[in-house]
Amino acid sequence: MSNSINLSEEETVNHNVYFSGKVQSLALETEKGSATVGVMKKGNYTFSTSSPEKMIIISGILGVKLEGNSYVKYKAQEEFDVPSGVSFDVTCDDDVAYLCYYG
Repeated sequence: MSNSINLSEEETVNHNVYFSGKVQSLALETEKGSATVGVMKKGNYTFSTSSPEKMIIISGILGVKLEGNSYVKYKAQEEFDVPSGVSFDVTCDDDVAYLCYYG
């Protein structure tokens, strides 16, 4: 059996890499629409949105600072919404896994 598989582009998984590999995610289509599941290593990061996002923490604790607000910590199974067209800061003291829905 060969490990070589010919897949069309729509059958492949999109892999996103940010901040020198410290944040990575895999894209998928769900019944709720486009999403990514990802991991952030310990650190501080700033993200920008081009569409509304719903972030759900899977594991770990993520500090989130939305525009005009103080940091709020979210832990596993907690979620927050980010509007389109903004930047927001996050911080994590340990690895964090998340699910993000777009749109």
